[in-house]
Amino acid sequence: MKEHLYYTYIVASRSLNLYVGFTGDMMFRIKQHKEGAYEGYSKQYNCNRLVWFERYGDVHLAIAREKAAQRPDALQKDRAHQTRQPYLDRPERRLG
Repeated sequence: MKEHLYYTYIVASRSLNLYVGFTGDMMFRIKQHKEGAYEGYSKQYNCNRLVWFERYGDVHLAIAREKAAQRPDALQKDRAHQTRQPYLDRPERRLG
């Protein structure tokens, strides 16, 4: 039986606007962000660079993490963007 994976992620614009999301298909969703496939905040502010993600085997945990990261007091966004990580520019390389 194939294991289902879910992702909570942050994409950013060059001007440091951040968008927090959740998906079951990370590569497809990032492609949608890059293409501006849907109207909304991420398209308006050109949030199309993946800067952080976490992988989950439980959909409820992934959704809870997304909600927590969206809180105004959530430091995860700031830390995720400010932390120097080897994959900061292209974290999708870790998805393979």
